[in-house]
Order: sequence, then structure tokens, then C-alpha cells
Amino acid sequence: MKSRQWSRSGATRDTLLRAARDVFLAKGYADATVADIVAASGISVGSLYHHFGGKPGLFLALWEQFTRGQEERTARAAKAADGASERFLAGARAYLEGTWEQREVARLFLESDGPAEFTTLRRQRGWGWIGGNKRVLGLADTRESHVLVVLLTTMMGEAGREVAACETDDDAAATIDEVIRLVRRLLPTPHGVAEPSP
Repeated sequence: MKSRQWSRSGATRDTLLRAARDVFLAKGYADATVADIVAASGISVGSLYHHFGGKPGLFLALWEQFTRGQEERTARAAKAADGASERFLAGARAYLEGTWEQREVARLFLESDGPAEFTTLRRQRGWGWIGGNKRVLGLADTRESHVLVVLLTTMMGEAGREVAACETDDDAAATIDEVIRLVRRLLPTPHGVAEPSP
């Protein structure tokens, strides 16, 4: 009995998330309403509030789902590469390719203001990415390495925005290749010096 309830609860959550995604993509966060999401999902208002607490909770759950997927994707790619710089580059490429594959949702999170707490949560997640990137690169705890990792992480965030805005697969692939080429030039070599500019 309990497993059926969990199963039904999971299906309800999934249905609400899919409906919210479609409504947010069609109308944007600000113009979407709970009534729109209820109509698109066929799930009751009470159930929506029970599972997510309202429209902000749905938006943040979708963002968490997208972000967690990106983190898992980059971690898998980085783990398969050899050497700190190559691990970072493999993770960066996986992140950008994931952004392209999920470009509609990526655009929603990159371009939408979302609920009031979204800016704070996004900033906190950004600091998490900075810490993770520093670990991947194996950098010493210096001011210079901190600046480098902040710049690389910020660059990847803006690159994701650029990739999500591409119109074609070819444009996205060219953008990703160029970002990786530029990032490679910023990364320290095994001797601790960034590659020279051509």
C-alpha cells in the first residue's frame, strides 16, 4: 500500500513538473499562473501546493533538477579524463553540450528572474561550482588561483548563455569548440604557466 502511495506521489510530482516546465517556457515565470499549471497538468491546486508550496517551489524544483543533471554530467566527463586541465576541459565541454541539449530550459534559467530567492540560490550554487572547479584543477589556495577559478567559472556561465542562444547545431558546436579553445589557453600547464597566446 505504502509503495503505491509513493509511486502515485512521484507520478504526481513528475506531472506537475512537466506541466510547469511547459507553462514557464511558454509564458515565462512572471506571467505563468498556478491556474495555468493546474490546467496543463490536470492535477488539483491542493496537490500542487502540497508537493511544491506554489509556483516558486515548482520553478526551483525544475532548476534543481536541471542543475543536478548538469553537475552529474560534468562529473562523469571529468572523471573519464586524465590530468587536471583535461578533466576541467572535459567537464566544461559536457556542461556546454548539456546546455545545448536542454537549451529551452537553460534559457529559462539563464534569462528568467524567477522567484525572489532564485538569485540567492543561483549565487550560492555558483560558489559551489567555483569550489568544485578549484578541486578539479588541483590549485593551491592562493589569491591568484582563486581569481583564475572565479574567472573560469564566470566564463563558463556566460558561455552557457551563448550556447543556449545558438540557433543551429553547427553554431552550438562551433561556439563550444571556441570556448574550449579559449579556456585551454587560460589553464595552467603542468609547469604552472598558462599556454601562450598564438
